[in-house]
Amino acid sequence: MSKQKVGIMETVLRDGQQSLIATRMPISDMLPILDKMDHAGYHSMEVWGGATFDSCLRYLNEDPWERLRTIRKHVKHTKLQMLLRGQNILGYKNYADDVVETFVKKSIENGIDIIRMFDALNDTRNLETALAATKKYGGHAQMTISYTTSEFHTIPYYVKLAKEMETMGADSLCIKDMAGILTPQRAFDLVSELKASLSIPIEVHTHATSGIADMTYIKAVEAGADIIDTASSPFAGGTSQPATESMLVALRDLGYDVDVDATLAAEIAEYFAPIRDRFREDGGLNPKVMDVQPKSLRYQVPGGMLSNLLAQLKDAGQEDLYEQVLDEVPKVRADLGFPPLVTPLSQMVGTQALMNVMSGERYKLIPNEIKDYVRGLYGRPPVAIAPEMVKKIIGDEKPITSRPADSIAPQLPQFEADIKQYAHSMEDVLIYGLFPDQGLDFLGRREDRFYDVPVQNIDLSFAADTK
Repeated sequence: MSKQKVGIMETVLRDGQQSLIATRMPISDMLPILDKMDHAGYHSMEVWGGATFDSCLRYLNEDPWERLRTIRKHVKHTKLQMLLRGQNILGYKNYADDVVETFVKKSIENGIDIIRMFDALNDTRNLETALAATKKYGGHAQMTISYTTSEFHTIPYYVKLAKEMETMGADSLCIKDMAGILTPQRAFDLVSELKASLSIPIEVHTHATSGIADMTYIKAVEAGADIIDTASSPFAGGTSQPATESMLVALRDLGYDVDVDATLAAEIAEYFAPIRDRFREDGGLNPKVMDVQPKSLRYQVPGGMLSNLLAQLKDAGQEDLYEQVLDEVPKVRADLGFPPLVTPLSQMVGTQALMNVMSGERYKLIPNEIKDYVRGLYGRPPVAIAPEMVKKIIGDEKPITSRPADSIAPQLPQFEADIKQYAHSMEDVLIYGLFPDQGLDFLGRREDRFYDVPVQNIDLSFAADTK
């Protein structure tokens, strides 16, 4: 009997570095190793999407499209993959269909092969446009289950969701466990049921935050998972993924067939080690992100959200309220229909929990984003929100039940008009459309070297000649 084959998706250039150093790795750190990575034998390399686009503009003064083109130029044999937030694209709100379709088209044209698309609420209506565009322009559409737990998020719930995605046209399915809360047995049971119900490949994505990720991967593979996501060891562990080289040894030892070249994987890790050390020395790699946080299993909170809540409380001088806020998170989540805690819902639920505790009265202060969520502007909550909670948050307003993007008029013509002074291409227009402030600054600086030079008034009056 032939060995079961397991593919490895390498995340060091996107989620690995996003999870540990907030996506601050510049393209100059990537270039020298790309050829070696291209020949390592990965199923794919995740290089784009998520927070990379924003970080390129906001912190690195890089054109994110140019980064993608550069990587594609050097990586000729391995598929390039990106993470897309469905109708949110790479931002935190829904965009019009014309923007979503054009963004997907340009992503594929500039070098992306596989688009992993997810919706924070598992509302498949928010994936329809991205899916159709990916198929239309020849990309591989990987649809995604945003994994979470509650009394409603059962294995039959996920199997039903996955079958719907396959029927919609997904080329493969990803189980995306952003908080590292998928336990080994649960992974085995879920993957087993999915393999029995679907005919498309299944990929599993988790984070090492809670300390169980390696075990989860082994059980998922045992159940038939086709691909797992790992990171080169210098950017593995903590809030990132398990280490590529370690999983390689474990899988081969268990008798699985993995194409990744162990020697090249070790050389790639040797290359990234001094880069990791540099970030550690300059403070870009906070040692806290490497802490094992089993609490995340109890609170169902991603590691990044834990550190964000702690930072907010520290700024307010209220660190002693940390445990109270963590206790409040699952209560707010239940009030709001058990949304998965993934961007942007994780930030929204965390902020509401913080406000409930700090104000001393639940829902005395309500952020606009929470109101929009209850209005239905983010999509359909997994479980209907109780009428009394809807009333408490938005009064007598009636939430919408249609697909949120149906109420958004085309946006590209306005984006083009707004940025015509600095844009040379549709890629430039999309930079501005997704991140107007950072995009305008980036494109303005690129086109006009005096763009952000302050205007100075020089006094040219001269004292009267007193001779």
